[in-house]
Formats: sequence, structure tokens, C-alpha cells
Amino acid sequence: MNKEKILKPKGKSFLMGDEAIVRGALEAGVGFVSTYPGTPATEIGDTFSALAKDAGIYFEYSANEKIAMEAIIGASLCSIRGLVAFKHFGLNVACDSLLPAAYIEARAGLVIVVSDDPSGWSSIQSEQDSRHFATMANIPIIEPADQQEAKDLIKYAFEISEKFKTPVLFRITTRVAHVSAPVELKPFPKPTLKGDFQKDIKKFNAFKPRITEMHNQLLQKIETLRKEFVDSKANFIVNNKKNSTGIICSGVSFLHVMEILEKNKLTIPVLKLGTIYPLPTKLIIDFLKNKERVLIVEELDPFVENQVAIIAQTNKLQIEIFGKNIIPQSGELTPAIIENAMTAAFNIKMVARNVTLSPSKGDIPRRFPVFCPGCPHRATFYSIKQIVPDAIFGGDIGCYMMGIFPPYFTQDFQYAMGAGLGISHGINKILQLNKSDKKNIAFVGDATFFHAGIPALINAIHNKANLLLVIMDNSITAMTGLQPNPGTDKTGMGEPTSKTSIEELVKACGANSLEISDAYNLKQTQAAIKTQLEKPGVNVLLVRRKCALLMLKESRQQGIKRPTFQVDQKECEHCGTCYTKFSCPAIKHENGITEIDQTMCVGCGVCAQICSAIKINKK
Repeated sequence: MNKEKILKPKGKSFLMGDEAIVRGALEAGVGFVSTYPGTPATEIGDTFSALAKDAGIYFEYSANEKIAMEAIIGASLCSIRGLVAFKHFGLNVACDSLLPAAYIEARAGLVIVVSDDPSGWSSIQSEQDSRHFATMANIPIIEPADQQEAKDLIKYAFEISEKFKTPVLFRITTRVAHVSAPVELKPFPKPTLKGDFQKDIKKFNAFKPRITEMHNQLLQKIETLRKEFVDSKANFIVNNKKNSTGIICSGVSFLHVMEILEKNKLTIPVLKLGTIYPLPTKLIIDFLKNKERVLIVEELDPFVENQVAIIAQTNKLQIEIFGKNIIPQSGELTPAIIENAMTAAFNIKMVARNVTLSPSKGDIPRRFPVFCPGCPHRATFYSIKQIVPDAIFGGDIGCYMMGIFPPYFTQDFQYAMGAGLGISHGINKILQLNKSDKKNIAFVGDATFFHAGIPALINAIHNKANLLLVIMDNSITAMTGLQPNPGTDKTGMGEPTSKTSIEELVKACGANSLEISDAYNLKQTQAAIKTQLEKPGVNVLLVRRKCALLMLKESRQQGIKRPTFQVDQKECEHCGTCYTKFSCPAIKHENGITEIDQTMCVGCGVCAQICSAIKINKK
């Protein structure tokens, strides 16, 4: 990440949407930023982490999203503008503190950036439309269409937050987050962290009988915002001509629509909405007048569509509304999908789209996601499969998610962070009641353990589960890009800090027993697995070894040359264990010969423990 392009005083910079949000927040005078890494929003935190000291702001990677949300609420109560960012699942975690925040009038701008992931490019558990949280929490939501709007509208979000003393939800999707474009920059002020908390028990507490009064005030605020948004710069009409047809769209869908209109030389009026809740009712009514057919284009759910339908019906407007009846409710929208919808809604013929033919399925080799060469999780899964191949394996969220794929098959289910142990506990209790002797093993990573695994462990212990928890500690939050967590010795601003001991936490929770092993030491790990599975109650195996990417990074920084390994062709029996059961991508088998790719080998030496034909490379 080139932080100079973000901190550039003025002019233009080529920025991803996530980076544009960072720049916009700086231009808005943000002082406090917190996050928990989650893609597609990860780069927001990474960018702030890289430039926080240079920009003079405070930044942190919090232990989870709820705590990150609470941190900026605290900053806002001290009159410091705060921003928190996470992916859609992160908003689920944070909502417990977000909803009451809408009732409490903060003293400075409070903006929540959430990135949804249509088509699940980086978040495989589910698709989610986070806009629904706005109606549940009764807070406004703003959605940019491109990178320039991502920068400009985040500043607008802070303005709205402070003018109406409300949190503001700022929703982006994957294409806005990760696509780059030129962004016009404006000077940003020197941020201030000078603030203080002034007590006001009535203003900062929601309790009976004030809770109902505060709710009514919140609803009135939404109606005031509805009128405010009629003249908002986030909403505008393109091709504002008298026409029987029209298009209403939001987010990146607007860019797709404009591309199609330009390509086909069409002048259909388009209402682009950037304030998604509350919708600017008067602007929409004026747009709908004299229209016979209107197409609403949005990702994912019919969030705008349903509101527009209510507005049309309430105002007795006889309009045929097209939306999710002809546009998919799942997956990312593409120009081709929208073209088909426009053809169906308006009965117009489109210019033929150039289509590049894809190779047939038979020409594409089938490949599964794989762990990096030297990943300690591969060694851990291999060890477990050698000892107890048919256990019930509780999966969780992290790099070890790839245990679901062959040859490991060690993730029988995956739901949410920390849920692997929680669900394993529920399964185990049913097995106990049915006197089953099936073994239960739940996996959790170090970052996920801090995020949501501790309550699940306490619950399993308290309720007398009988299972093994394997904590896979690779000393970093690896999956999202090597961010720190409470188990590391650096903060998000690179400052030294004390490490939280996983083993001490496990002991404090009351686990029956704890053993620690080195993931790269197969004999030690396999012996520990055997021992822990034989014990009753909740037992923990802490398997520890640094992420291979982190290890390589540190080795290069310290000038340490890692060893590599090679296959002794005279001793190789071509059994296939190393490349089928262990499945390291550095080990390749072609034309009947097994070799180690020296450009990929990181020198972990685990393969040499599996096969005596693999030896250290002495060259």
C-alpha cells in the first residue's frame, strides 16, 4: 500500500474504494478509527494502520466488531469524530451495540462502514444485504456508486451524523470496495484528538420511562432526514426528460446502467439514489409522475424496490414496477443481467454485446483452494487425520476453513466466528444423551479464539461437554492479511504491547486439561491428540507455529536463509503420500516423478517427517 497517494495534499490519486473512504474520512477530520479485519472492508483498516501516525489519528484493530463499535461510540461521546469498518458479518456482531447507539445523542460524527459481498467472492458463509439494519436501527444509510463518491459521501456521512446526532451506516459492495479509479482530492485538516467526557446521565442512557420517548424522537428524526435527503447531493436525476419509462438505481448498479444507456444511445431518465434510508419520498414521487414503467436496479434484496412500491401505492400512482421479478436477488449484478432486465421491462432491443467464449468445462482442470506451502494448518490436519480420521469436525472461520476440501475433510460444518465450538457442543450433548462414542473435535484459530471462541469454551466447560478443542495458533490474523490480534506483540499502529496468553485464558476458563505442541512436529502433535482424546470433559490442544507467510517475511527482514528440501529419486517409492495425503503445493508429481519446487518450498521440513525419501537440500 502506497500511503503517499492517500496523504497527497491535493490533485488526483488512483484509489480503491476502500482507500477512497480512508481519504474521505481524513478530509472529514476523523480522529478515531477502529475495525476488525474482514474482506471486502479489510483494506480500510490496513490503510489506516499504515498511515495513522503520519496522519495524526488513533487507529486500532479491536478484538471483535462489537468492541470496535463500542470504541468509536466512546470516542464520539468525547467529541471526537469516529469511524468503524467491517464486512457484513461484522455488522451482525456489532449490532448489539449499534442499535442503542441510535437512541443516544453522541457529541461528534459516528460513521459505520459496512461492505457487503454479493456473490460471496471473499465471504463464503452467506450473502447478506446490510441495508436492512438501517430500518431496524432507525439510522440513515448512504451508499456510493463509485470511488469518487466513496470519498465524497463519507464526508457527507459525517456531516449528517453531526447535524442529526445519529450514527450513519455507509454501505459499499465488493466492486466499489476493490475497484480502483482516479479520485479528486481536497485538502484535509489537521485532526484533533483533544476531547473529554462530560457526564450526562439522562442523555447517555436509554432506560424506562425515557426509552419510548427516545424511540419516538428517533422516528421523528427519520422523517426529518427524509425531507433533508430530497435536496441531497447524493441523489440526482440523469436524462431528466419527459418519458414514460424510468430507472431507479443505487450503488455500483448506477454505473452499469449508465454504461448500457451510453452504448445503446438511450436517454431513459435515471434516478440515482445515494441516500437509501430514509428514501427522499418527494424526489421519488416527482420522478415517478407520468411514468408507466419503472425498473429498479439494486444489489441484493428489493430494499429500494419495496419502499418505492409503497410510495407509488400510497400516492395512487399507476405504475408497473419491475425489479426482482426480472433481476436476480442473489449474486453480483452485471451489465449483461441489467441489459436483459431492461429489454424485458421496456421492450427495447440492445446492441449486441461482445462475448468472449469460455473454454468448455472439460478443458478446465478441477482445482481446490490449498494452504500456502509451509502452512502449519496443513500439518495439524494431517496429524489429526492420521489419529482419528472419522471424528466429527467442527469448522470455524480462518485460513483453516480450507480443511473442508480434500485431502483433509476436517470441517464438517462452518457457520460464523466462534461457532465451530458452540455447535460442536450442541452436537456433543446429543451424542452424550444417545450414549454415542463418536469423537468430537472443534477447531479455532488464535484470532477467532479472541474474537468469539472464549464464551463458547466457557459454555462447553460449564455444561459438561466431552470434546477436544484444537486451537490453531499461527501468531497472526492470517486470512485477511497478517493483521495483529490480542495474541501478538504489536498494536494496529505498530506500537509494542503485551501479548495475551491463550494458555492462561484456557486455564482460567476451567478446561480439564491443556497440552501444547509444535504443528511442524508431527510425532509430538499426534501423541498429544491421542492423549487429549482419551480424557473426559473439555480438553484443549494448543498447536502453535507461525504463519508461513509471516515466517518468510521475518526471515527476509533478518537476513535468514530458509532451508529447502528435495526428493531422493533413488529412494522414492512413488506411493503418493506426500502429494495426495499431505498435499503441499511445493510438491509436484509429473510424468511419474515426484519433485519439490525449490521456488515454493519454505523449508518447514514436515514432508521429510512423512517420507524418508525427502531430504534437506544441501546445495
